[in-house]
Amino acid sequence: MLDSKSLDRIIEMAWEDRTPFEAILFQFGLSESDVIALMRKELKRSSFNLWRKRVNSGVSQKHLKKRSEDMLRFKCSLQRQITSNKISKR
Repeated sequence: MLDSKSLDRIIEMAWEDRTPFEAILFQFGLSESDVIALMRKELKRSSFNLWRKRVNSGVSQKHLKKRSEDMLRFKCSLQRQITSNKISKR
């Protein structure tokens, strides 16, 4: 089972638009369907629905096949840190 630090990191990576599901699979061994199930379990329903809507829209780059080839970074330099499943203010 995942410890709370790993769980928080997976949720953080899932929220980041630039972090592909493949990076989560590589680092934690969780497939896209595992991440979706984890997010469904750990987030409030409204937060999960917003996340799924964004992931399935054209905004998110969660799938490597949909990414532009010039995108080399996983995380935006302005991305806020997420701790205890809450986004902290700057």
